[in-house]
Amino acid sequence: MTSKNFTAFTPDLAGFLEELAAHNDREWFKRNKHRYEQHVLEPALAFIEAMAVPLAKFAPRFRAVAKRSGGSMMRIYRDTRFSADKSPYKTNLGIQFRHERGRDVHAPGYYFHVDPEQVFIGVGLWHPDAVALRDIRSAITDSPEEWRRARDSRAFARRFSMTGASLKRPPRGFSADHPLIDDLKRKDFVAVANLAHSDLYRDDIVKTLSRYYRDATPMMEFLCAATGVPY
Repeated sequence: MTSKNFTAFTPDLAGFLEELAAHNDREWFKRNKHRYEQHVLEPALAFIEAMAVPLAKFAPRFRAVAKRSGGSMMRIYRDTRFSADKSPYKTNLGIQFRHERGRDVHAPGYYFHVDPEQVFIGVGLWHPDAVALRDIRSAITDSPEEWRRARDSRAFARRFSMTGASLKRPPRGFSADHPLIDDLKRKDFVAVANLAHSDLYRDDIVKTLSRYYRDATPMMEFLCAATGVPY
């Protein structure tokens, strides 16, 4: 399947992920790998390829790379080395359109997530390192009105909600009575918008995600500038 004939996902995507959640073992996956490739891998790669066109127009520094590994699609295999949960497979489809200078999921990016229970898209930085976190907090305090415009822009606020982990106490060097202390306490600078599974099966799913991502432009511009990468 290529972007030329990609129109939408099918219910088989969520169906396979639901079955995988119930049979998360290597033998089951081996017997059903052809279904994974048909219902998850191939349409996901076609979707990524299709998303490259709109991304190039409004976010040209972000890459849609349709590769089985090392591209925009996140691995189905879990890293269980340091986890008490030894289930070998993820039970979701995860896709990230990373900044050209980003090497991992902690870089600025656009995210797309599907599992049996929910569908959502995300924008921003998840678990930024200490340097990036310091730079974002400094940008907020140095340019508070610019931050408010990004966070509260009508199109962004209508679709997205800020989420992620936060400190319980103010970060070092910041006063508890700072007017933006709730934002300064953030450890993740991520915003999420929820979709329905039925949206996946519409032939305008690429346009839908493109519209959502485009509406997050002020936030992404702010975060890119704060971390020293071009938008």
